[in-house]
Parts: sequence; structure tokens; C-alpha cells
Amino acid sequence: MEGNSTAGSFTSAQQFSVADLVVVVVYFSLNVAVGIWSSCRVNRNTISGYFLAGRDMAWWPIGASLFASSEGSGLFIGLAGTGAAGGIAVTGFEWNATYALLALAWVFVPVYVSSGIVTMPEYLQRRFGGERIRMYLSGLSLLLSIFTKISTDLYSGALFVQVCLGWDLYLSTVLMLVVTGLYTIAGGLAAVIYTDALQTLIMVLGAIVLAVKAFNEIGGYPNLEEAYLKAVPSKIVPNTTCHLPRADAMHLFRDPVSGDLPWTGMTFGLSIMATWYWCTDQVIVQRSLSAKSMSHAKAGSILASYLKMLPLFVIIMPGMISRVLYPGLRGLMIAVMMAALMSSLTSIFNSSSTLFTMDIWRKLRPGAGERELLLVGRVVTVVLVALSVVWIPILQSSSGGQLYVYIQAVTSYLAPPVTAVFVLAVFWPRANEQGAFWGLMAGLALGLARMGLELAHPAPRCGVPDRRPWLLADIHYLHFAVLLCAAAGAVMVGGSLLTPPPPPARLKDLTWWTLSREPPQPSVDGPSQGPPDGERLPFWAHVCGINAVVLMCVNIFCYAYFA
Repeated sequence: MEGNSTAGSFTSAQQFSVADLVVVVVYFSLNVAVGIWSSCRVNRNTISGYFLAGRDMAWWPIGASLFASSEGSGLFIGLAGTGAAGGIAVTGFEWNATYALLALAWVFVPVYVSSGIVTMPEYLQRRFGGERIRMYLSGLSLLLSIFTKISTDLYSGALFVQVCLGWDLYLSTVLMLVVTGLYTIAGGLAAVIYTDALQTLIMVLGAIVLAVKAFNEIGGYPNLEEAYLKAVPSKIVPNTTCHLPRADAMHLFRDPVSGDLPWTGMTFGLSIMATWYWCTDQVIVQRSLSAKSMSHAKAGSILASYLKMLPLFVIIMPGMISRVLYPGLRGLMIAVMMAALMSSLTSIFNSSSTLFTMDIWRKLRPGAGERELLLVGRVVTVVLVALSVVWIPILQSSSGGQLYVYIQAVTSYLAPPVTAVFVLAVFWPRANEQGAFWGLMAGLALGLARMGLELAHPAPRCGVPDRRPWLLADIHYLHFAVLLCAAAGAVMVGGSLLTPPPPPARLKDLTWWTLSREPPQPSVDGPSQGPPDGERLPFWAHVCGINAVVLMCVNIFCYAYFA
């Protein structure tokens, strides 16, 4: 409790300056303006217009939105805090996205677009037939959104505003929820993507200004390494390193056995999680499905990948340099955090309402017309906003820092079977419904078993011997993700081979090998692209390809330099 009172007195002692207030007011006004403008641009009275922005988005808002949706305030605080506690290895969570984003644009989006779907569970239903996989995946996605994504983002964002402004936690959260809820309900995906583009601009510029200031304070990168290794934190939290900075703090690749983020787990386990997040998660894929052409979808992925290279320099290293907020930049810092929070919340609200409307409501009411579905989509967003407010006190009572760790782990216990099913669905035409369903169920049982063990045996505190079962003590959760994905995949392959294959007619346009490689239809590309068979599309396809190669070279160089 002592910490809270000092935070309160610190805030009252250091009044919010006029400049800070101007920054925050301008930020909110810009948000509302962009939300209204984008809502008016797209026809919001059709399913494609509301849930997929009329499939008419250009590459730059898509790329910005992919980045902004993934950088929630939970991740923002989590990255800076984990950087402060454990060094730069956490960067792998960001840089690993490059390969998953390229796979999304070059492999998965062509399959999704040709299958004509709006949601990810809908793809699995078309691919395998039957209802049970679609219902299971819709339910799982909604639960993961509400209990992991919305809750951490809200908690960390509201906590930040409370510490900086001294506002009540409830007041600040409700204010953010009302603003985000309003333009998500009014404008659908188009409003979400355009406001995300604004948030990305604010986040990146703000974070760069803060990083430059932080590096100036400490005297550059060489000084950071030296100072960090001598630093002992002012706030002590019991942890495994006994508060001493890790000797491998400045290395990305860490020991596969004793490392806190082993390089084997960061390479293989994280790739499985990244494939789930970037290639099969509704929040992300929905943005790419709104592209006006394949070239725009590819360019959007490339832009997002370049932006994902930045957090090491503008979030994690400043987190290592200090957790002290520079008083003169508080308004900017709050705008950056608000941007991170609001962009991820709007994305989750929009995609969750799409999932519920298209997968669950249409199943309950097969005869529902377009107007009814649009109304349900808006009502679900309101319900999610209300649920989020109710969820805050529960979050307050649980410890915020521990919660962040649990959420990383929860995802690694529930997501890998979904990755296995999607990868086999796209690449292995022989996979069938029975195999996929039992693969998901086996994966769920194994994942829940590990999660139960984790909750029953929390990690020991500093200096206490580790007496947990070997499954917890010796198998890192990222390594467990690899085993879980392999087990679910094995059950799916076995189940598919023991049962009849799907009829070839069902597979048309639904796997990588059965895509009809026709040029995109003029209606999708819109007049701005010129005729689809003109010279411009092959040219832009080549530009995207060359950029993808350059991006991978940059990524590999950065990995090698910091390894």
C-alpha cells in the first residue's frame, strides 16, 4: 500500500502542466475526428462494408493497423518492464513476427480470399464441413479475447493513467472504453483501421522522442550496457535472479536449458505462437482481408514487419534505461500509451463482434438478414465494453505483474493446436473433419492439464529450491508449445488417415494446392489500381517481392548483431 500513497503524493506534487493537457486533448479530438471521417467514407450498411471495410483498404492503413493492433498497452508496459527486468531477449517476440507476417500475405491470405470467408472459424467449416470445429474455435477465440487481450490492455492502460494523472482507475478506464466503443460501433472495421493508422503515427513518433531523450540521459548504447549490468532496481519484486541483472541481459539468444527465454523456445515455440497470432487470429487476419488487392495485402504485411523491428530501440532499451518518466514529456507519454491501448481495444471489439455475429448468431438464426446481423454486431460491441468494465475490479484484486506472465503462458497452452489445424488444413488436402476435431480436442486436454499444474505449483521465489513437477521445472512453456503443436498435429494426421478423405470437389479454392490462380476481379481492385491485367499489378507484385527479401536480410542482420 505504501507504494500507492507515494504515487498519489508524487502526482499531486507534480501538477499536470498545460502543455501536457493540450497534448492529451488534441489526441482525443484527433481520434474522434478520424473516427467520424472514416465512418462516412465506407458504406457501413452491408456486411462487407461493416466487417471488412468494403474490401477496399490501401496498404499503408493495413500495415499501420496490423502493427497497432498487436502493440497493446499490455505489451507496451510488458516489453518495457521485461526489458528492465531481464534485458533484450524479449525482443524475439517482436522480431519473430516478420516471418509470420510474410507467410500471412504470401500463403494464407490468398487461400482465405479465394475461399470468400469473413471469419477464421468460417474457413475451417468450409474446408472440413460440419459445425463443431467452427463453434469450438469461435468460442475459444472469444474467451481468449475477453480474458487475455481486453483485460491486460485495460488493466495496464488504466494503471498507467492512474499513476500519471492521479485519476481514478474507473474514471480513466470508462472514459477510454466510451471513446473506443463509440467509433467501433459507428464505423466498423474502416473506422478501426484508419484510427489505428493515426495511433501508429503517434506511437512511433512519441516512442522515438522518448527513446532519444532516454539515450541522451545515459550517454548512448555503450553506456547502457555498462550501466544496466551494474543497476539494482529500486523497487524489489521477488524473482529468480535475486534482483541482480542477468549476465546475458544484452543477448537475444540464451541457453536452451538455463535461459529465461531459451533460444530453442524463442525460435521454434515462438514461431508456432506467431503463426497462430498473425496467420489464424481474427483480429489480425481481418485487416488483411480488407485489402483492395493482393499487392496491398503484401505491402501492408511488409510495412507492419518493418514497424515491428522498432520496439527494441524505442520501447525495450528505454525500459532498460529507466522506469522514471521524464516530467516534461508526460503528455506525450500518455498519448503514446493511450494510442497503444485504444488501437488494440478497438481491434478486439471489432473482431470479437464479427466472430459472434457471423459464426454464432448466424448458426442460431440461419434466416437472419443483413440488417439484423449488422445490429447484432453493434450490440455485441456494447456488451463487450460493459463486460470490460465489470472485469476491472477482478483484475485489480489479482496481481497485475503476475497476470501478464500467466497470460503469455495461457496462450501457449491453448494456441498451438489451432496452429497445427490451420497449417494442415491449408497444406495437406488429405486432412479431414474427424482428424481436425480430435486433434483440437487432444491439444485442448493437454494444454489444460499443463495450465492446471501451473496454477497449482507457482514458480518458486528467489533463493528457494525448485520443487515443482519436472513437467513444469524442466520444460519451458515455449518448449511445451512445440510438443503440444506436434501432438495435436499427430492426432490430426492419424485421425485423418483412419477415416475417409474429403471429396475433391470440397477442396476447390480451400487449400494451397487447389487455388484457382486467376487474376483478381476488377470489382475487388477498384478503379484506383487500373485494369487488373494491365502492367501495374505485376510491377507492384515484384516490388513487394523485392521488399520482402530486403526485410528478411535486415531481420537476419539484427538477429546476428544482437545474438
